[in-house]
Parts: sequence; C-alpha cells; structure tokens
Amino acid sequence: MATYSANNWIDGSFVSSSKRSNSINPATYESIGDYADEGGAAAAAAIKAASGAFRGTGWAHDTELRARVLDQMAAAIEGNRDRLIDILSLENGKVRGEAALEVDGSPSKLRYWAGMARTEAGRATQPRPGCLSIILRQPMGVAGVIVPWNSPVILGTRSFAPALAAGCTVVVKMPGQVAQTAAVLAEIFADVTDLPAGVMNIFAESGSEGAALLVESADVPTISFTGSTKTGALIGAVGARRMKRFGLELGGKAPMIVFDDADIQPMLPVLEKALTVFAGQFCMTGSRLLVQDAVYDVVRDGLADRLRNVRVGPASDPASDMGPLIDKANVSRVDEVVRQALVHGATAVVRGGPLTSGPLAKGAFFQPAMLEVTDNSLAIVQEETFGPVLTIQRFSNEAEAVALANDSDYGLSASVWTRDIDRALRIAGALEAGSVFVNDWAKVYDGTEEGGFKQSGLGRLNGHAALDDFIEYKHIALKPGLAGPSTWPPR
Repeated sequence: MATYSANNWIDGSFVSSSKRSNSINPATYESIGDYADEGGAAAAAAIKAASGAFRGTGWAHDTELRARVLDQMAAAIEGNRDRLIDILSLENGKVRGEAALEVDGSPSKLRYWAGMARTEAGRATQPRPGCLSIILRQPMGVAGVIVPWNSPVILGTRSFAPALAAGCTVVVKMPGQVAQTAAVLAEIFADVTDLPAGVMNIFAESGSEGAALLVESADVPTISFTGSTKTGALIGAVGARRMKRFGLELGGKAPMIVFDDADIQPMLPVLEKALTVFAGQFCMTGSRLLVQDAVYDVVRDGLADRLRNVRVGPASDPASDMGPLIDKANVSRVDEVVRQALVHGATAVVRGGPLTSGPLAKGAFFQPAMLEVTDNSLAIVQEETFGPVLTIQRFSNEAEAVALANDSDYGLSASVWTRDIDRALRIAGALEAGSVFVNDWAKVYDGTEEGGFKQSGLGRLNGHAALDDFIEYKHIALKPGLAGPSTWPPR
C-alpha cells in the first residue's frame, strides 16, 4: 500500500517539520502516512506570509487577477478530480459517490466567486448639491479559515473562495484527520499559474495551537469557522477582544417534518440519505423526524426497514452505502449517546451501533440507529450527535409540529414534507432555521445564502452575503462644487 507524507504549504513552498503525526484510514485503522504537525509555528509563518502578500502584491487591488486565479483554481481541481476523490475516500472514509459529490461541488463555487470578483463595485451617491460620496468595499486583510474534517474540500472552498474574491489573503487551517487531503489540495493549487506566493497558505495540525494563533493574532482581522457551537463560542469570546469579524457556521439538529399528505414512498429514500450521507457527520444531517399521527406507523416502519438494510463498509467496496465515522473515539462517543438515550426513556426502533465482529470490526464503523422518543427535552433530541442516529416522534397538527421543531437551541436547516403548497410556505415561514427544504433535503446552491439562526452561527456562506465577512465599507466624501450658477436653486 502506498504511503503519503504531507507537509504544510506556506508562502508558495512546502514546509516540513520534525514533529510529525500519523494519518490513518478509518475503515481499517492502518497507517497511510504522516504529516507535519507543528501548528503554532506553521500558523505564525503562514500569517507572516499572508500579511506580506496582502501588502506587497497587487492582490488586494486587482479584481481581474483575482477572478483569473479563482477560475484557474477551479480548473485545477477538475484536472485532479480523481486524485482528490481517492485521498478523500481513503483518509476521510467517505464512500466514493459522496467523495465525488464533495469534490465536484467545489469548482462551481470558485467560478461563482470569480464572477463576483469581476462584478465587484462600490457605489457613488450625491447626498446634497455640490457633494459627492463614494462608497468603497475594501478587503479586510488576512482571513483565517478554520476547516472541519467532515467535508474539508468543499467546506474549505466555501470559506476561502469569497475571501479571495474580496481581495483578502488567506491562511487555511485543516485538522490532522485530513492532513493528506489538505496536502493534495495544496499541491494542486501550487501549480496555479497566476496565484502569487503567500496569497493562500494551508497547514494541518492535530491540536488547536495554530487555530488559536489565528484567532488571537492582531494580523488576522477576520475568521471563517465551520464546526461545533461550543468551539465557535470559545473562539468568538477570544476574538472579541480584538473586535474581529467572525463568520461562524456551527451545529445543527435538523428537524424533518412529515405531514399526513406527504408522498411517502419517494420520500423514504431521501430521509434515509439525510441520515447516512457522510455517515451522519454533517451539520445538516436529518437527525429529528417529526411525523403526523395518521402516517406515523407507516413512515416509522418503512424507514426502519431501510436503515436495517444500509450496507456499512469501506469506500474501497463499491457496494458500500455508508462509510466509517472519522475514528473509533467518535464511534464510542456516538454509541454512548444512544445508550444514554435508551436509559432516559427513548425506545430503540433500530438499535444500530458499532460493528464489533468480522473484518469491519477493525475500522470505525457504526450501523445507523433510529430511536422513538416522546420527551422533547431529552439530550438525544436537543444536542447534536454528529453521527447516524435519528429520533422519531409524533405530532398532531401544524402548531405542535412547529413548536416541537423550534424547541431547540439550533436553527441551521429543516425540511417540510407535504403536497399542500400553502401549508409548506406557512411552516417554512414559521420555522426558526436558516434553510428550509420543501419535499427535499440539503439543497444548497453557490448563489443562495447558507447559515443558521440561534446557536447555529453568525453570518452567511454562499451567495452575495458571504462577502460581508471579508470586506470593510469605506466612505470617501468629496466636495467638487457645482458647475454654473453659485446659487441654489437656480432661477
């Protein structure tokens, strides 16, 4: 088996370190290589390089250069598609179809932001006679991008593409679980012809020393973070001391609301995938199923049959429906969540759990679970599980469905299943969530804003609003005077 040695990409060069950590395949727990793991030093060097590039190159001022580079980055990913899918499947555990979904969704984001760079414009107004005001949108400087391990390619791109389009230079921190994927992405971008050295820097670390430096540094005025609500709150508290700008996409506990007029048979495979895509390690995972009384039994039993037949296995097996969790520590954590839920009153419809026998026992595999609940205050209902565990509960009417769905600290996404368009719009408007999908799940587009209400985050990614995390507005007031008569109004 081939092994890989990953290094950090800083100021246009690959930088090694004497401190190295091990990369594993979560499906087999075999070592697949090692990576440079000195996050503090890497972050310091990357911040210095990005600061130098922001001030010492034309990047911040040349929109055409930015657009051209973003287009080149998109083409570079497309040209290395299979290589990225291979390493993502191996290191992250995604089945190949899901790895392809992630990789193939990234170039369009880069091209969207290339287009936005080309159309970047402030505005000019004449607030009173003889006065002219110019509003400029200027890049903030160095953007720190802290990427999660669950979908590092597309979620990294989702943050650094608008930062680059705005004219910021970037330092991207990847977690150690995907250090090899980070290195491959860096190698691909290193060949982008027009990208100035230092404009983009990528490092990986197993801990948080480098990420902490990004958050604390006076030279990094804006942070884009995707991860847990707990971590988002911590970094927000630290960064607030420097009045940093934060874009935070945090946890989710997405309700899926099924009314009695839903088209059930085509819905069931979508609900299954809402739980099992990325092995449930997804902020929009459909982890709460609310079903109206009249169709409750048929939905519960039909979905339970599907979940029992999900084929868990490695990405190397084309027959696998769902890959492993990221590591065995998370398998143990998710299983304890299920165990505690059963102790506190939930009922197992499908128990699921770790695979403890056979060849897959070596890996971090977890069979999907489905638990019936009646108490909305249970931790299994209220707290993000980040694994393939679903709760199901009944409701009687629209008001109860909305109350149950909104009884949560989270508000990232939700879905509504009904053939009544008026009902769909009523419920969507009443839900406290940043995205609501009607008769579908997780339909996210490059040009539509994505983000959370309540404890699910600050700011938006994708769409025009994503630029706001990376720009400052500057007002320049001029007084050129009036041509012609000096009196006003003219006679």
